[in-house]
Amino acid sequence: MNSVWFVGAGPGDPDLITVKGNNLISSADLLIYAGSLVNPELVRRSSASEKYDSNGMSLEEMTPLMVQAVRDGKKVVRLHSGDPALYGAIIEQMELLKKEGISFEVVPGVSSLFGAAAALQTQLTLRGVSESVIITRPAGKTLEHDHITEYSQHHETMAIFLGSDRLAEVVAKISHPPATPAVVIYHATWPDQKIIRGTVGTIAQQAKDAGICRSALLLIGDVFGDELPGHVRSELYS
Repeated sequence: MNSVWFVGAGPGDPDLITVKGNNLISSADLLIYAGSLVNPELVRRSSASEKYDSNGMSLEEMTPLMVQAVRDGKKVVRLHSGDPALYGAIIEQMELLKKEGISFEVVPGVSSLFGAAAALQTQLTLRGVSESVIITRPAGKTLEHDHITEYSQHHETMAIFLGSDRLAEVVAKISHPPATPAVVIYHATWPDQKIIRGTVGTIAQQAKDAGICRSALLLIGDVFGDELPGHVRSELYS
């Protein structure tokens, strides 16, 4: 029996999908894609006879479509934005497919976090500056409590997803000094990409002034500054 393929679409630029992912969407019979989060060019590349925008669809609506298509011998692709391992909500879909005896495979994608780092032309980890990356999200409709304050006490690079609609609330929880570099990047790698550079103390107002309130990533840490205090040249090239 065929499998359902969970494919990471990448951060926005349609050429940043993996070769394997591109081949799968091109040859799919059924494509279910993540609405406005996926570049329409990728949807157009698919020759699937059935295409569904998952925006507004429930798991109970999507799953029977995938299950029936697999049982009919069709190739099914579930296209997620970025990499489905980060806030992709694929486990719930997998659990329902397992109950129906349907197998699945996952094809990773380029996360918007790495698309943002490329756009900023920097590293997320830099010897002597930050050795770790903390990936998290703020509390909201689907998360009762977050740990942003505790995590920020480590003063390592932070990437905060899903909080661009309440940046002032998010940065108020940050323990980094107010002068710590901070960046808000909207639609990383898309044609309308916007990069707002500031500090922990200023970035929320700057993003508000720029009209950014969705589809953005908040990055915090010294790796994003013009100065790199403590940076030590990598031994790789010594």
